[in-house]
Amino acid sequence: MKDIIILGIESSCDDTSAAVIKNGYLLSNVTAGQAVHEAYGGVVPELASRAHQQNIVPVVDQALRQAGVDKEAISAVAVTLGPGLMGSLLVGVSFAKGLAAALGVPLIEANHLQGHILAHFIEVEGEAHAAPPYPYLCLMVSGGNSQIVKVNAYNQMEMLGQTIDDAAGEAMDKCSKVMGFGYPGGPIIDKLARQGNAQAFTFSKPDVKGLDYSFSGLKTSFLYFLRDQIKTDPDFIAHHKEDLAASLEKTIVDILMKKLKQAVKETGINHVALAGGVSANTALRAAFKAQEAAGNWHIYIPKFGYTTDNAAMIAITGYYKYMDGDFCDLDKPAYSRTTL
Repeated sequence: MKDIIILGIESSCDDTSAAVIKNGYLLSNVTAGQAVHEAYGGVVPELASRAHQQNIVPVVDQALRQAGVDKEAISAVAVTLGPGLMGSLLVGVSFAKGLAAALGVPLIEANHLQGHILAHFIEVEGEAHAAPPYPYLCLMVSGGNSQIVKVNAYNQMEMLGQTIDDAAGEAMDKCSKVMGFGYPGGPIIDKLARQGNAQAFTFSKPDVKGLDYSFSGLKTSFLYFLRDQIKTDPDFIAHHKEDLAASLEKTIVDILMKKLKQAVKETGINHVALAGGVSANTALRAAFKAQEAAGNWHIYIPKFGYTTDNAAMIAITGYYKYMDGDFCDLDKPAYSRTTL
């Protein structure tokens, strides 16, 4: 039987990534980041697309080399068509289309959000692995998305709730920026919070109906709190940065977990997975583990390498679609916004 080899390409934001999966097992996952955005406190789309142009060829070449795979052996090319920054997406999509056409192999469309959710199915030969059984619930939480998804199959997902304004990761990044901590804020807040008192301060927890989220009110509450405290102590942030980080982190985790617990209760599904960039957060992982320790949930938490944007999740999505013969026309355009 001929080997099925999928090359995955991801370029939806500021990470250029390529991965190779052979017969369902990951052989390589190479990612090039872009430090240029740190000086601007966020991703600058024009700079991101230029960096992707510089990175795409060496990243794909390195992924193939690490996998020990010749490009002629590729069965199909899977690529993130969206959602994401249009300029960034176009670099990866254009490269993938050109390569697929040149090799005469199928092109496979991957939805970036679907990829994050399917990261739990990435397998490495020789490593123990437990994938969630269908159906399961997934909290997909990142800088751009905060969603509770019911996953019935790899290609059948139902949105139960999502943010009506800002995402959890975005709230963390912006609050970090307000305090002068830098970008990306998530890892900085996480590190400081480990040394702080999460009960020190209380911030707004927006009450939204159903299973939807809202984080804009939390940002406003946090900003006004700092403004009032700085009036009496200009160095308030410097004096309380660890406690501020811990209290902010706790508030965000509490908001996320409250709705997720509600989703488990309403659906009766207790197999619960975590996905997306914010799934690397220490407090959020601890909250998941506490539910498992209490015997409430069976939890699935991805490796740190699969939490941020990566091509391994795109390649595994491509592998499942290849098995189903679900290919994409070469003229299908990239898209900046979409839902699952």
